[in-house]
Amino acid sequence: MPTSSPAPPSAAIIRRALGEFELPTYDDQVLQIQQYIGILLAWNEKINLTAIRDPLEILYRHICESMFASVAVPLENGRLADVGSGAGFPGLPLKIIRPNLRVFLVESSIKKVTFLAEVTRELGLKDVQVLARRYEELGEEVAPLDYVCSRALGEFPAFLEWAKSEQIAAKRVILWIGARDLPEIQKVHTWDWAEPIQVPNSLRRLLLVGTKRPPVVGAST
Repeated sequence: MPTSSPAPPSAAIIRRALGEFELPTYDDQVLQIQQYIGILLAWNEKINLTAIRDPLEILYRHICESMFASVAVPLENGRLADVGSGAGFPGLPLKIIRPNLRVFLVESSIKKVTFLAEVTRELGLKDVQVLARRYEELGEEVAPLDYVCSRALGEFPAFLEWAKSEQIAAKRVILWIGARDLPEIQKVHTWDWAEPIQVPNSLRRLLLVGTKRPPVVGAST
């Protein structure tokens, strides 16, 4: 039997961390964050959901960095797809901080899909759908999307081409990237890129938001 998993951070520590990211600290959401981290720590003993094992680092690196997008983008409501969701980042933290979002968690690993379904059920989250698919296979199940997010996907050109396609019709993409990935992404000219935003408590991680460019009238397809 595995040893008992570490305890999640206290409510006071969670509140302090949220404050450092300029995020609100509502009681219900603090409790959901605590529950989420507790479930993640327990499952991580059995399947590899995240290489980060320290509860405080999970809070800062995974939860707060994911929620930080709600500061940079007006994510009050709409339809959001988290592609390559893994252990639920950024989709589940964004759902916690913005309960009116309709969230699709796209993940091809069945073990991780099972975990995502468990967290969604335990936290009582509504309007969350877990899709055991590769993103390239998706179309009308999720479209049209207001936001497409990814934190650890890579293969940016193919992903951005898919996001702008007619069957997906995403309005915005939100990417958590390393500074070294920025030049490659900015070369993709089908999106208008905002100035990258430094993620708090990080020297190299950036939040990058792209808005889909309207088609050029008269341009050939």
